[in-house]
Amino acid sequence: MEHVRLIIAIVLSLAIFLVWDFFFVDRRPVPPPSAPPTETVAPAPEETINQEPVWDEIPTAIPEKTFETISVETKLYKAFISERGATINRFELKDYRETADPGSPRKALIPESNRMGTAAVNLSGADLPLYEAVFATDFDGQSLKVDETPETLSFFWQSENGLVLEKRYTFHPDKYNIGLSVVVRNQTDGAVEQTLEVSMTNPPPDDTRRFTFAGPFISVDRDLHQVKISDIRDKGTFSGEIHWTGIEDHYFMTALIPPAPVDASVVFGIDQQNNLLKTTLRQPMGRMAPGSAAQYDYHLFLGPKKLSLLQAFGHGLDRKVDFGWFSIIARPALWLMNAIHDNVIANYGVAIILLTLLIKAIFWPLGNKSYKSMAEMRKIQPLMMEIRNKYKDDKKKMNEEVMNLYKTYKINPLSGCLPMVVQIPVFIAFYRMLYEAIELRHAPFMLWINDLSAPDRLFDFGITLPLMAPPIGIPVLTLIMGATMFLQQKLAPPPGDPMQARIMMMLPIVFTFIFINFPAGLVLYWLVNNVVSIGQQYIVNRKMT
Repeated sequence: MEHVRLIIAIVLSLAIFLVWDFFFVDRRPVPPPSAPPTETVAPAPEETINQEPVWDEIPTAIPEKTFETISVETKLYKAFISERGATINRFELKDYRETADPGSPRKALIPESNRMGTAAVNLSGADLPLYEAVFATDFDGQSLKVDETPETLSFFWQSENGLVLEKRYTFHPDKYNIGLSVVVRNQTDGAVEQTLEVSMTNPPPDDTRRFTFAGPFISVDRDLHQVKISDIRDKGTFSGEIHWTGIEDHYFMTALIPPAPVDASVVFGIDQQNNLLKTTLRQPMGRMAPGSAAQYDYHLFLGPKKLSLLQAFGHGLDRKVDFGWFSIIARPALWLMNAIHDNVIANYGVAIILLTLLIKAIFWPLGNKSYKSMAEMRKIQPLMMEIRNKYKDDKKKMNEEVMNLYKTYKINPLSGCLPMVVQIPVFIAFYRMLYEAIELRHAPFMLWINDLSAPDRLFDFGITLPLMAPPIGIPVLTLIMGATMFLQQKLAPPPGDPMQARIMMMLPIVFTFIFINFPAGLVLYWLVNNVVSIGQQYIVNRKMT
């Protein structure tokens, strides 16, 4: 029983190593430079078509004319829509920046390097990809301001044989979601049967740290699939009841969401020449008689993966904020952290401190019991040393005498390990919450800590070091945390075995090494937890002496 504390410490250490290995080690293979995969799609059931005309007058696009770009500005973003393809070819978020630097440019969710643009629409029988076609618009101007009420922009394209397509965007002043309606009218002489394709396109996420998933995703038949870029060739086609699909990085995403699930297919693709990822929803339109029209409505969500926003939006899109197995702990913790930030003090570092103190208060009685057990263990250390020396050649007898000693003094050696065991799921839940929460992105704390989602670094020496994420500086918060762990080890009763004692004293060094690249918010939580634990243990030890 004497080895239980050592075993628990090693288990905790291994758990941290597993977290490190899972979230920090990049196993992403580089996709081979080959042609894009052939997109094969299983047929989906035919859909009911609205046979009523949708408009009376149709602006006519001249394919040879030069195209313009219309800017749309709301309280949350600025979008740029090109008449070429009627796609969103740039999208800037007003409340987020590229880096923690206050002078950094706005976060470009759709960058200019996205040559194709996003929300591209195509018809299976079109003479050319419609993202290359020039659309006409009924908007007379170059910019649209959306202040109080929703505004709509419509773009039109007509094929040579009379097939007409309208793309209608609806922008809201205070929402990240954009309405997209696609209307197809058959003005040809005969019936047509088409497949409507709507694509979300963006450059591959540049996330070399790979703490979390980044790439294309889909919810089909209520199952969430996230496909690594290297697996798209083999796992990039889905058919069934489509709820939504899109492309995400660590904190942001672009998603296409039907108002209700649709029977369709989705194909993920890679355009290596233009360095683009694409997810395409393919929806059969059924047979359209001459003079008939069909309308298909979608939501576009282009914005942050903020849990409260996604919950308010609905459609189950909040599943994209993934806290893993410990979501039952992480979601309430996120809610409490935001409540403290919004109602007590507008500093997420202070909110983490107060939340840590609250959790320590909840576990305070358990901690008292544990530290009392540790203090009692310290008292009987001389007697245990005598038993060890007396029966050093008879391990069985030694263990029997040690157990008798525990019974005599009514000590349960396991009770001293309970806080360590309890903190394993809490630690992992806090890790996932503090890393996934976009609230901490570029959130300052104090002094040199200007981003709680990044490792803390004092200074930037402009060099590179193995196993240390840039910038290379002094990880002050992490070093202080390691020192508090060392002090905790000194307060705990030492193992009787010198080898075990040396292993236990090495754990603070191991943890410091592991935490060196962890987000500053997580290190702050662990540091505050250690400081409070040291104070609690000191109080209990004083009472027991």
